Amino acid sequence: KADSLLKTMTLDEKIGQMVQVDINALKDRTDIQKYFLGSALAGGNSEPPDVTARGWAGVYDECQSWALKTRLKIPLVFGIDAVHGHNNVDGVVIFPHNIGLGATRDPALVREIGRITAAETRATGMEWTFAPTVAVPQDDRWGRTYEGYSENPAVVAMLAPAMVEGLQGKAGAKDFLDDHHVMTT
Repeated sequence: KADSLLKTMTLDEKIGQMVQVDINALKDRTDIQKYFLGSALAGGNSEPPDVTARGWAGVYDECQSWALKTRLKIPLVFGIDAVHGHNNVDGVVIFPHNIGLGATRDPALVREIGRITAAETRATGMEWTFAPTVAVPQDDRWGRTYEGYSENPAVVAMLAPAMVEGLQGKAGAKDFLDDHHVMTT
C-alpha cells in the first residue's frame, strides 16, 4: 500500500509526510491538511488547555480529522513524550525517572511500567512515544543524568529492552503494536 501511495503522491505531499510539527507550533489545525503533514509531536512542554485524557484525545482526534481530509487520507503519526508514564495527562500513573528504575535492576517491573504507559498513551489516541531514553550517562554535570537507567552499560542493556517490550508488546507476539501498545523511539 505504501508503494502505491508513493507513486501517486505529489512532491508537496511527500515533503509534507516528512514533516513533524509540534502541536504548540500548530496554531491553525487546517495546516495539517494544507501542508499534508505526516507527523505531530506533543513534546515535553506541549499541552492543550485541557490536560485530561478526554482533552488529549480531543487534540488527537482533531489533528487526525484534518489529516484524513487530505487527498490521500494518510493518518498522522502522533507522538508524545511519555518517558515515565503518560506524564502530561492529569490523573495518570507517574513512574520514577529511569535512574530510579535502574536502581531496581528489575526488568519485569520496567516491562510492566512500559505496558501501563502504553495503555494510558493509547487511551488518548496516540500511538508513538519518544521513549525509552537509552542513555549511559558518564558525567554527572550533564543536567539530565536522571534520564539514563545507569552509568553501567550492562544495566541499560538489561532494562531498555524490557521497557521497549512493555511499550510495544513482544515482537512476533499477538499483542505486538496492538491497540494497547505504542511505537517506541
